[in-house]
Parts: sequence; structure tokens; C-alpha cells
Amino acid sequence: MERLNKPLKVKKIVVLGSTGSIGRQTLEVIEMLGPQYKIIALTAGTNDSLLAKQVIKFRPKLAVLSNEEAAGRLSEALNGIGCQVMSGDQGQEIAATLGEADLVVMAQVGFSGFKPLVAALKKGKDVALANKESLVIGGEILNKMGLLDRTRIYPIDSEHSAIWQCLRSGRKEEVDKIYLTASGGPFYGKTRKELSHVTAEEALKHPNWNMGGKITIDSATMMNKGLEIIEAMWLFDLCLDQIEVVVHRQSIVHSMVKYKDGSVIAQLGRPDMHLPIQYALTYPERLESKFENFDPFDLVLDFKKPDRENFPCLDLACRAIKEGGTMPAVMNGANEEAVRSFLTGLIGFNNIAEMIEAIMNKHKPMSDPILQDVVAADRWARREAKVYITAIERRMN
Repeated sequence: MERLNKPLKVKKIVVLGSTGSIGRQTLEVIEMLGPQYKIIALTAGTNDSLLAKQVIKFRPKLAVLSNEEAAGRLSEALNGIGCQVMSGDQGQEIAATLGEADLVVMAQVGFSGFKPLVAALKKGKDVALANKESLVIGGEILNKMGLLDRTRIYPIDSEHSAIWQCLRSGRKEEVDKIYLTASGGPFYGKTRKELSHVTAEEALKHPNWNMGGKITIDSATMMNKGLEIIEAMWLFDLCLDQIEVVVHRQSIVHSMVKYKDGSVIAQLGRPDMHLPIQYALTYPERLESKFENFDPFDLVLDFKKPDRENFPCLDLACRAIKEGGTMPAVMNGANEEAVRSFLTGLIGFNNIAEMIEAIMNKHKPMSDPILQDVVAADRWARREAKVYITAIERRMN
């Protein structure tokens, strides 16, 4: 008797932050994977023109912009398409909790991804997470609320995806430590004095990766690796002393896991986000990829310790998680404002770490915070950042 082919179940996907770097690459992966993957909602910040193009191409049922004015322009552009348009935090959270969604991709940058993540996890959604800041500021709260279900959170960051894959080689209790690899960014080897003269344009020229502006600056300051340490602690239930950062300039080894017997399992690949995105979308399956694959021939790898003296943001992030409570939220908020100020020319590169440390020094962390405390700590840090910037402007004038 001839076997009947069962139709494949369509996986319905929500992409939050679809106009950013990770969001755009997620759509490329979904397009490559074919009709088995269906986008049902897309959200963005203020880029209504790009979101309109994405909606016309992928035909989701819902599109959301954070800005109400931009949402109005989007509604006009999509007239007759049959896509509902919403705006604001409420719209983002509605998208994150759509009942029919099988997977919610969190591709926003910064604090903006926190509330939608909480909403999605409360609804029991599977989440593909690229928004590391959500766990940085709220990992402790999510854990206490019982929402940090590690079977439902699929990391997209290349380093955390690598660890996630390597951890399939053994049991958690067999893990000795993990090695988070870092490219070192565009200023590897420079002194503090040399860094005082670098420009935003130079900082945005990452040697290996094509990323958004905020994460590229975080890579240049090494803050990105500090944020990833905190993210890894919550994602994989690890202690701070189980995580070691190693500088790996080639960005081929995306991270490693060392087991108690001395075995080290590494995940290798090209510096391309399409692979970790695809793995999160198709998990637990591995499907063929049409993107360029890794070639091991003529490969040279080296690893070095990070320069913590000239790149102090790494230790500031470690300090934040050690102090705990509301301090990670303050550190993250201060960093977001410092990066924004650097990109707009208000402060120099070295001022980023100085600004973060100054704000952290003024904060008395609240232990055992609730959700509102974290939100308040983030707002306080941003207000203090404005005070810091005003003081700099006065000195210059």
C-alpha cells in the first residue's frame, strides 16, 4: 500500500524588532525556509517605511510600531492590505502574546524588549531571544516569578546559541565552565590614551560582524561581552565564576563548554547570524541552509585574555551582577544612554565607561526587586545620564 505524505505543520512566527539587523536577517531565514514558516505579526520602533515593505511581502495579520505617528503613516501605506496596525507598548505586548503564535522572536534592542518578553513568557510562549538586555535587567525577577523556563527560551546570540548547542553533549552537573568568545572589536590592542581620540565612525567598523549600531559600540567597549556574561548566567543557570571571556579575533569559534573530565566542546561557524537564527527557528530539528557554510581548510585560531584595564565595561557588568537587585538595570540603562550620547557626539569613547561607573556609584541597589522596581531603576539611570551629559556640556562651555 502506498504511504501517504502527511502535510507539514506550519510554524506561525511573531518577529518583534523586524526592521533591525537581527529582525531583517530573521526574515531572510524565514523566506529561505519556505512556506512551512508563516509570519503572523511584525513589530518595529519608528521605521514605518521598511515595516510597510515587510508587511506587503510577508502579509502578517498584525503590524505594530512604537510611535503612534509612525503607525498612522503605516496604516495609510497598508490601506487595503488587510493587516491590523497598532502602536505603543500595548501593541508590542499584544503581538508577543498572540494565541496562535508558535514562536516569538525577540529581536528588539535594549530595554524595550523587556515587557514584551515578560508578557510572552507569562503566556507560555516559546521565545527565540536576541534581546540580551531583557535578561540582564530582569533575569532575577523572571527567575523568582517562575517565568525563566529554559526549555522555552531559544538563544539567538551567536555565543549563547553555541553554548546551547554544546550543552547537548553532557548533563548540566558535568559542566565545569563555559568560554564566551569575543572578537575584541575594532579597537583591540589600543591603549586608553589612544581610545580617547577614536570616532563613532571608527567604532562602527566591526572587523568581523555586520550588526546594528548599539551592539557594535557595545562590542567596541567590551560591554557586549559583559551583558552576555549576565545573560549566560540566567540562560544556563551558571555562576559568575563558571564563565570566562576569551578574545578570539577570527570569530570562528562562537563559544565553548568545558566539562569536568577536561573535554572542551566548541561550536564553529562563519561570523554570520543566519545560522543561530535558523537553529532557533527550526529547533529541535536541523534543516539544510542555503547560506554560505563554514570551510575549515587553512584555518588558524588563537585565543587571548581580554584587556580589562583599557576596556573597563567588562568589569562594570560583572560588578552589576555581583551587587544584583536593581544594579544590572541601572548599569544597562546608563550604558544605553552612554552609547546614544557617544553616537551623537556628546561624549568621547572613554566617557562611556566613565559615565556608567559614575551612575552606578550613585545608586544604592534595591535587593529582591519587583517588576516596577526594575522599571524605576532604568528610568533613574537615564535621568542621571542626562545630568552627567549636562555637566560635561557645561565644562566644555
